[in-house]
Amino acid sequence: MKSLQMQSCVHEEGTIECALFEVDIASPKDNEVMVKIEASPVNPSDLGLMFGAADVDSIRASERNGHPSIILDVPAPAMRAMATRIGEWLPVGNEACGTVVEAGASPEAQALIGKRVALFGGEMYADYRTVSIFQVIPLLDSTTPEEGASCFVNPMTALGFVETMKMEGHKAIVHTAAASNLGQMLNRICLNDGIPLVNVVRSEEQVALLKGQGAEHVVNSSAEDFTAQLSAALSATGATLAFDAIGGGKLGNAILMAMEAAAVERMTEWSRYGSNEFKQLYIYGALDLAPTTLNRGYGFSWGINGWLLTPFMMKAGREIVGRMQSRVVAELTTTFASHYSDRITLAESVTPLAGAKYGVRRTGQKALITF
Repeated sequence: MKSLQMQSCVHEEGTIECALFEVDIASPKDNEVMVKIEASPVNPSDLGLMFGAADVDSIRASERNGHPSIILDVPAPAMRAMATRIGEWLPVGNEACGTVVEAGASPEAQALIGKRVALFGGEMYADYRTVSIFQVIPLLDSTTPEEGASCFVNPMTALGFVETMKMEGHKAIVHTAAASNLGQMLNRICLNDGIPLVNVVRSEEQVALLKGQGAEHVVNSSAEDFTAQLSAALSATGATLAFDAIGGGKLGNAILMAMEAAAVERMTEWSRYGSNEFKQLYIYGALDLAPTTLNRGYGFSWGINGWLLTPFMMKAGREIVGRMQSRVVAELTTTFASHYSDRITLAESVTPLAGAKYGVRRTGQKALITF
């Protein structure tokens, strides 16, 4: 079986290219299925592999293998960080929705033939993909490809934040870039489950958007009184856990500072070491590629870590992950509904017009590749 597949490569001359290749698709083994891909979203994590830290304004048309491709310039500092990728073509696409057209010999795999499924595991920007049965979620018969395309990355990440909160003993969450598709899902989960959530956004329009969806605590990082807004929200919720999609700059530091200020208010005895309430910041995105700036003004009881969905799922275990997946399927058109600003074909995805639009990583702008 042949399939057209998008791949990305960093070139020595300081460019990155996304192109289409015709590749062989392996026949399914016993516990595997072959899926005809019908829709796949362009997530920020996909853009990280496709474009890296390239200058989107430099995007231009090229050609490879008789198909259109796009090339972007990569600044020198970013090239140093991507040196291990030079000359290596990497398949793109974290998740998708499609129909099982072939299956391995196991009864579990055979039972999926003809079923529409959500799937994850990379290499999804392709006509076909063969994966393990443990990488698919069978969907309801009424589910459309567009509804099922974003079953994994955003819904499972949002639920993963909540499960992390429970596992680590926190009682409320702070989330940045909160007006994103993922942020809106997390807001709906927290409203449904009675979990206090502090949403950090960057404009009054985004404040209004989340307030209109029932959010109680929404703070604008571009407002002059942001620090006061954030401190008040953290005092009200007692949040000591934050998930930061921005990564670079001073926002993570500001959150930890405000957490410490709220914790100090709750102290009954003064300590020169600050509060002993543990404060955790997880960085899970890189919307700002600048260095993360910390001034350590939050005592000595704090932690900063990275957070990724796949390692979390391995840590959480099959029972928790299975419960999360079941909830996603049951609430796919409500809590976990995704919205797309653009729909493009695989061939259109490697044109400058489409790439310049979906590559800007702007809130409310999300492309769906359809097949």
